[in-house]
Amino acid sequence: MNFINRLIGRNEVFFDLLEGGADEAKVSVDLFVTFLRQMDVEKKPAGLDDFIQARRKEKRIRHLMTEALGRTFVTPMDREDIEALSVALYRIPKQVEKIVERLSIYPGDVPHRMFSRQAELMSQAAAALVFMVKQLRHGTTIESIREANDRLQFAEAEADKVMLDQLRELYNGPCDAKELVILQKLFEMVEQAVDRCRNAGMIVVQVVLKQS
Repeated sequence: MNFINRLIGRNEVFFDLLEGGADEAKVSVDLFVTFLRQMDVEKKPAGLDDFIQARRKEKRIRHLMTEALGRTFVTPMDREDIEALSVALYRIPKQVEKIVERLSIYPGDVPHRMFSRQAELMSQAAAALVFMVKQLRHGTTIESIREANDRLQFAEAEADKVMLDQLRELYNGPCDAKELVILQKLFEMVEQAVDRCRNAGMIVVQVVLKQS
């Protein structure tokens, strides 16, 4: 019986873990939005603990996924797709944690307003990604996935534009060379977080196309 169970596979486990990974990615993004809002009202933002916990939960999900793949012969999707999506989801809270770490050691007052629009777009991208991942369990259609992916792609494209506008303002502003270098790197890191949402969404699209 144990052999048969392993051969058939517990399909729900993989969906549970992928959905959990998407949820934790969204949690980290929401924490980042809150972090910036607290700065905006001149409150001392929360420390790194919540971000670290979100990343640790995501890492735990990654370990459980690896174990599940090792114990199961037949999976509901191609094994490489499950692994790729699991890794892509883990990279989102990891990137967000890095951003907050950098902001927490920023010399002087953090120009939080310069990151607020990118954070909003990051939140939109993460929300679309959660929807897409949760559709996999139900054998969704490519049409519904494409609609959500369009929202994700729009957020990513807008984040690119915002970063260029911020860099233009930065290059033509009064900041010194050190501040310019630091802020440029931070803008790029935030934009990369949105990219990571997009990358995970592209894997979902590929999975659905294979199954359609």
